Amino acid sequence: MRLHRLSITAFGPFGATQEVDFDALSSAGLFLLHGPTGAGKTSVLDAVCFALYGAVPGVRQSPGASLRSDHAPADLPTEVQLELTVGGRRLEVTRSPAQPRPKKRGDGFTLEKAQSRLRGHDPERGWQALSKSHQEIGEELTRLIGMSRDQFCQVVLLPQGDFARFLRSDAEARGKLLGRLFDTRRFAAVEERLAELRRGGEARVTAADERILALAQRIAQAAGPAGAEATPIAARPGEPGLAEAVLEWAAVARSTARERLDIAHRVLTGAEGRQRTARHALDTERELARLQERYEETVRRAAALEERRPEHDRCQEELERARKADRVAPALELREEAELAHRRADAALDRARAQLPSDLADAGPDQLAELERRFRQELGGLESARRAEARSAGIDGERERLERESRADDATVRDADAWLAGWDAVHAGLRERIATAQEAATRAERLAGLLAPARRRLEAARRRDALADELLAAGETLAEARERALDAHESWLGLRERRLRDIAAELAAGLVDGTPCTVCGSAKHPAPATEGDGHVDRATEETALTAHRRAEETRARAEQALGLVRERHATAHAEARDAAAPAAADGSSAAVADGEAQGAPGPSVDELRDTVDRLAAEHAAEHLLAAGTHAAREALDAAEREHADRLELRQEAERRAAARTSRREALDREQTALHDELAAVRGASGSVAAHADRLTRRVELLAEAAEAVRAERDAARRRKEADDRLSDAAFRAGFDTPEAAAATLLDAAAQRDLQHRIDAWQAEAAAVADRRAERDAREAAEQPAARPSAAQGAFETAEWLLREASSALAAADQRCGELTRLSRQAADEVRMLGPVRQEYERVARLAGLAAGTSADNERKMRLEAYVLAARLEQVAAAATARLQRMSSGRYTLVHSDARTGGRRAGLGLHVVDAWTGSERDTATLSGGETFFASLALALGLADVVTEEAGGVRLDTLFIDEGFGSLDDQTLDEVLDVLDSLRERDRSVGIVSHVADLRRRIPVRLEVVKERQGSSVRHRL
Repeated sequence: MRLHRLSITAFGPFGATQEVDFDALSSAGLFLLHGPTGAGKTSVLDAVCFALYGAVPGVRQSPGASLRSDHAPADLPTEVQLELTVGGRRLEVTRSPAQPRPKKRGDGFTLEKAQSRLRGHDPERGWQALSKSHQEIGEELTRLIGMSRDQFCQVVLLPQGDFARFLRSDAEARGKLLGRLFDTRRFAAVEERLAELRRGGEARVTAADERILALAQRIAQAAGPAGAEATPIAARPGEPGLAEAVLEWAAVARSTARERLDIAHRVLTGAEGRQRTARHALDTERELARLQERYEETVRRAAALEERRPEHDRCQEELERARKADRVAPALELREEAELAHRRADAALDRARAQLPSDLADAGPDQLAELERRFRQELGGLESARRAEARSAGIDGERERLERESRADDATVRDADAWLAGWDAVHAGLRERIATAQEAATRAERLAGLLAPARRRLEAARRRDALADELLAAGETLAEARERALDAHESWLGLRERRLRDIAAELAAGLVDGTPCTVCGSAKHPAPATEGDGHVDRATEETALTAHRRAEETRARAEQALGLVRERHATAHAEARDAAAPAAADGSSAAVADGEAQGAPGPSVDELRDTVDRLAAEHAAEHLLAAGTHAAREALDAAEREHADRLELRQEAERRAAARTSRREALDREQTALHDELAAVRGASGSVAAHADRLTRRVELLAEAAEAVRAERDAARRRKEADDRLSDAAFRAGFDTPEAAAATLLDAAAQRDLQHRIDAWQAEAAAVADRRAERDAREAAEQPAARPSAAQGAFETAEWLLREASSALAAADQRCGELTRLSRQAADEVRMLGPVRQEYERVARLAGLAAGTSADNERKMRLEAYVLAARLEQVAAAATARLQRMSSGRYTLVHSDARTGGRRAGLGLHVVDAWTGSERDTATLSGGETFFASLALALGLADVVTEEAGGVRLDTLFIDEGFGSLDDQTLDEVLDVLDSLRERDRSVGIVSHVADLRRRIPVRLEVVKERQGSSVRHRL
């Protein structure tokens, strides 16, 4: 990787745009970046890191800190642009952080989101835009560089202060730095996974033991008193021997329960015998009491029967007299009917005589019949006159009908003549209407072919505009998700680091006197570590890790959603430009933006809506006009049919007029003859019908009067006969007069009531006689009074004892069955626990070995520490080659895996002094020795990390501070080592304010601190 050019605008201390030409600075291989304290030397390196990774080094990335320069004017945006060559590609990356900018409308500021742009240089086409996505740019640069931000800051920027602390720090601090550089999280994840498996296995074994103990408790509950007598189980969940103790204890409980079941069977047999005896005694006493009560009831009923005997005799006598009167009842009914018929006939005769003339008021039936016969003969002679009169009326009606038909035909002829006069003009107009509709149909079809594509383009434009907003929202969501994921990751790492610092206190919390320590193995714990302020436990760390993973999942979903919205937006944009041949969307909003920038943004929604509305209005008008084609054709056909119909109607009307003239003459002749005939018959009446009605009324009155006279005479005769029959029937029934028989007569309901009373008394008398004949009741009455309540008490006592015995037997039987079932379940749980316990023991051994707590791990070295120790050994070997040169062959860095005190082994770092032959800790080096040792370590670490990253070539390096602690000779040797880096075409930038370096290094980049902001000057 080689840096070419850096442009810094309103960044950090730089208030204006500053250009750094790394190509000119790198031409000499070694250049100096110098300036006064606070001028912004480190800010130049921060700008490089920000351009590549979108963030400054972690030490200076404090929460709430702003990258924008306080010296910059409000309208000048903060921006960093870096041109570099990496992975064989010439790239230009431009980044702007989130920053406030003046509002376009009104006063105040608004927050503008962070932006990123990446361009690539093609020798033939020049600079080409590659992406505007933060994520895509970050992933592409990380892939090409092959290092994360932390690795880049340690390998390329070489912060000497960090490596000096690395030399003096303990194994835990070294592990943190090496873990970030070599990304050994996967090994820590293996440790954590094994620990999780161990905890899970332990939880499963404990859960199985708890289920077995729960079954033991249920067995104790089911065993009842037998369970209380057994020895309780002393083992706890997780302890060996628990399962066997539970099975043994369950067997004892089952044996005791079976013995109690046999005892309950014998007790139940004795209780059943006593209950049968008490039941027999109770039944005997109840039967004696029933017979004695029955006899007493019979005596009471006999006395009551004798008291009701007089009433029974009276009812029987009254019923016999009513039955005799029943024989006179038909004659009485016949007499009443005859009397009623006579009164009706007499009233009808009075009404009929009132309608007759006074001379016929006393006429007999024969005289009235003779007059009736004479009037009927006269009425019969008027029948032919009635027919003649009806025919005369019919002729008048027919003549009126002929007149109406004549007037209707005349109107029909006039209407037809008027309609036929305008036929030619109507016919031509209808044909022209058909032609116009056909032309409109052709135009409507053409407009329909234009309207459908226009509507599709309008809909695509609407989707395009809506998706543009969604695209911005999705981008904002992704940026927020990335920030939250980064915050969650840093929070987790911080909590993990704090927990590891106090891990000794966490382990000390589980120490028990007399129990060996899992770290050192000692059974004595004289000074266990205590928790410091802000201690973090495992649950808090796991919660932070879960939050980090959820944030990463949210970020991945946001990236996927942004990609989908980009594809849909590109597709809608292409369809809006040309619906007939939509362009294929490439899923990149950058490609769409490039297309718009080339002059093809596509029509707006308003333009397309106006086009669609215009085409729709024209199409609707033409379609409405074309829709009249069928109606026009039908109108023409109807007009032609009507023309033919009217011609035919006029001809038929003329034919009917000639026929009516002949018919009218024949009717006149017939009417004259009928008038002469009727004048002779009607007489004084206005018509034959009126004369006939008068005769008919007279005949009806005479017939009604004659019939009324005959009916009155018949009714009087039947009344006389009924009186005679009634007197005869009353005498034969034994009554003196018919009135006496009528007074004795009872209706059917009264007779049934008397009969029911008589029958009830006789039935009661028979029942009493039967009871008096019962022998067992008489014998029971002679015995002492029965005592059923005492027998009932004895029986209830025996019954209660039987129920108690049955309940005890059922409980004992249920207890045996429940104990058998629970014992079977316990045996099944014990069988299933065997493989689970074996798996737990195997995982526990592996987890202890990886965590360094197992006795098999002699050095108590964790898996991650073991891997980091191998990396540290490589770094020490690479650093020794330069350290020997810087120290004139005196010092050599070696890796040590020996344990110091109670700490774990694996990450020790010693220096070997060739002058004394001794090996000592790097913390004993002097200030200058510490500087060149840390420089050698940094360079060696850069070589190892570069190899780890896939051998990416690093052509530009920066070394930050530390040269002020060297003497002149050592400084010359260090500069010679740095100058040797140019052998592989590298350029090294030294960041320092040491004045002597300005004389030794001619190529310099000076950072000048000024009131309006810092600036850079090239000294070539």
